[in-house]
Amino acid sequence: MTNINTSRIYRSSILGLAVITAALLAPAPSSAEELGMTFYGIQLEEFEYRKGDENENLAVWDGDAFYGTDEFKLRWISEGEYDTDASSFETLENQLVGQVPISDFFDAKAGVRADTPKSVDRWYGVLGIAGLAPQWFEVDASLFISEEGDASARLDVEYELLLTNRLILTPSAELNVAFSEDTEIGVGSGVSSGEVGLRLSYDVIDRLFSPYVGIVHEQTFGNTKDLAESEGEDTSSWLAVIGTKVVF
Repeated sequence: MTNINTSRIYRSSILGLAVITAALLAPAPSSAEELGMTFYGIQLEEFEYRKGDENENLAVWDGDAFYGTDEFKLRWISEGEYDTDASSFETLENQLVGQVPISDFFDAKAGVRADTPKSVDRWYGVLGIAGLAPQWFEVDASLFISEEGDASARLDVEYELLLTNRLILTPSAELNVAFSEDTEIGVGSGVSSGEVGLRLSYDVIDRLFSPYVGIVHEQTFGNTKDLAESEGEDTSSWLAVIGTKVVF
């Protein structure tokens, strides 16, 4: 009973902190006109099928839906990997964050994240920034605090290289770091995992629909790699990908 209560206290504290932070970030509109200046959309940066070097077959997505104004918007961010052979999720993550501009090129964000993969579920509070770094690198950096009190961070970097007006080469990289161990979900302390990708897309309809092909390399590191090996899981894989970017 003590463990259950402690978990509930962690969860309530994290959710409360994230909601309060998001509320503080949201500015009050200065006029009735600003109240009506809302916009919305859905974008899938990755909507793809992956075939691995160990015959893995994965359906993968990474996208978000947003609604708001130039001063504050609400984003639902979703990403996951579905093993079509095992008919189960390898990963499944959803975030709900409030986002406000802090400069001409960067936004701050705060909210909550829920992981509901094939193993133990986890809730997190989220704080981070997202935007365009010099030389037009797209950067998304986030800090997560779980209901168990474990901290972790993630850095996503992407760059779009225009080979022609329609043909685009997109290298990407993701790095995950855990500041403490959470063996229930197979994460050890230190640099835990990373992914690099290279996708070649063709813009069919004004950046609204862009099919692509590419390659992705996934790797686990350090203590997380040791935990994965003890469970008989792969720690390194190369995957061919085919998919499309979609914007509504």
